[in-house]
Amino acid sequence: MKKEAIILLNMGGPNNLEEVEMFLTNMFSDKNILTMKSNLLRKLVGGLITFTRTESSQEIYRQLGGKSPIVGHTQSLVKKLQERLGEKYIVDFVMRYTPPFAKEVIERLNKEDIDKIYLIPMYPQYSTTTTKSSLEDFEECYHDSTGDALLVEIKHYFENESYNKAVIQRIKESMGEDEYRDFDIIFSAHGLPQKIVDAGDVYEKHITRHVEILKQMLKEQKMDFYETHLAYQSKVGPMQWLKPSLEDKLKTVRNRGVVIYPIAFTIDNSETDFELEIEYREIAEELGFKDYRVCRCVNDSDLFVDALCEIYEKMK
Repeated sequence: MKKEAIILLNMGGPNNLEEVEMFLTNMFSDKNILTMKSNLLRKLVGGLITFTRTESSQEIYRQLGGKSPIVGHTQSLVKKLQERLGEKYIVDFVMRYTPPFAKEVIERLNKEDIDKIYLIPMYPQYSTTTTKSSLEDFEECYHDSTGDALLVEIKHYFENESYNKAVIQRIKESMGEDEYRDFDIIFSAHGLPQKIVDAGDVYEKHITRHVEILKQMLKEQKMDFYETHLAYQSKVGPMQWLKPSLEDKLKTVRNRGVVIYPIAFTIDNSETDFELEIEYREIAEELGFKDYRVCRCVNDSDLFVDALCEIYEKMK
């Protein structure tokens, strides 16, 4: 009997300190990340960025225990989804810049009798730099292989109610019994160069719509934060990025208590566990915040498993 496969796609993260250089090299070789038309120029610029950032990036992962948390969380999510769906399905995951790469997962899939492969990116909003890159990578690799399954893809799911319930649950967990009015909430999205948005990337529009959905859900749940904000993190280099930056936003928020929700990620990674938890915490403390909290991503939450099952049903 033919099977169906559900493959979760994400950017990945180093599984050890030796993989940091590989991670950076692969990321900055990606034509969706460095968008110049010349491959030679991309190679030169990417090589320079990798050279200058490898050591500082290794130090970040050293502080996180020598590896990115992204693979462990994803393995746990895959296990839960597999248990939920049962044996007639194959659930697996592919990373874009670190193992497991598309090629090795596709080799495993091609040994099975598979009719359809459902590709679900772990990015709730669409961007050329994430969703498009991951989908293209898998599809190109699959078409170069001996596989003949039908590929089915989804490009975004930030409007899925179960997914958003999982987000709300994480915010509730971070608040516990505390008074919402004593806190502002900032939905922090990974930044993007303005020129990529100007070229037609819909990411900013999706993020803005997603925040509006979550604001409405917070209101319905009587989770009355003093104020709700949107900001962008992770800017690098001199060019203009989406605004406001998280650092600038923290400077304008009243400094009693603040909750950060990483809205662009489904799985915790170095940018949630290091950048938000450690670097921005230091900024918040310098600014005099009495309380600074970072919500966990939905990771392997039961509600996220519900959402993935619904997304798969919708794709059929």
